[in-house]
Amino acid sequence: MSEGSAAAAAAAPAGEPLLRVSGVKTYYGKIVALRGVDMEVHPGEIVTLIGANGAGKSTLMMTICGSPQAREGTITYDGLDITQMPTHEITRMSIAQSPEGRRIFPRMTVMENLQMGASITDMTHFDKDLKRVFELFPILAKRKGQRGGTLSGGEQQMLAIARALMSRPKLLLLDEPSLGLAPLVVKQIFEIIHELNTNEGLTVFLVEQNAYHALKLAHRGYVMVNGLITMSGTGRELLARDDVKAAYLEGGAH
Repeated sequence: MSEGSAAAAAAAPAGEPLLRVSGVKTYYGKIVALRGVDMEVHPGEIVTLIGANGAGKSTLMMTICGSPQAREGTITYDGLDITQMPTHEITRMSIAQSPEGRRIFPRMTVMENLQMGASITDMTHFDKDLKRVFELFPILAKRKGQRGGTLSGGEQQMLAIARALMSRPKLLLLDEPSLGLAPLVVKQIFEIIHELNTNEGLTVFLVEQNAYHALKLAHRGYVMVNGLITMSGTGRELLARDDVKAAYLEGGAH
């Protein structure tokens, strides 16, 4: 077991994880993007993955969702092997992703975007879920008839998260939710993630370049360098490490 794997095992809580990534290698053609990744997310946790741009963080998120698929290793979710499952099947298993760059439907209205999120599972609880996301993101209620592409960057990010929540996920995957946003909006979004976890017990796996905010929020964190997990621990432990401060927290404490 590598130093990173041993640390991960020590830091992870007891019991079966909701998501387990074991020895995962992912390639783009002949280029190795992930070089044997091991990590776990347990029910009710917020787990964050930090690292420099290009470290492989988003590739891991996309590999969990089945595109690209892992060439080696296994990914299990809720006890099931999803390593070779197609993306559309994974999204029906109570896993929802808010991808990097938001990727809302810009020509659709806010309401239509939310309907698309709900349609992944079923529309039975649509009204109740709509009320819930409008309480979390009041600005979206005001913008419900507006096209997604005309929203501000922060509003688009809120819509991307709200759309993911409409499918009633057990596991929410967030890829760079703070990217390109003003500090005040970042603070608001991280407060909502905390609220969802604290009040509803939502399990969250968060990929972030903003290491300070991510580690403050997370129960546990992993550090990725060149497609490998090199460190892990509680959010507080990683925040306190001098090597993490030097590499990832320079100017990050807003």
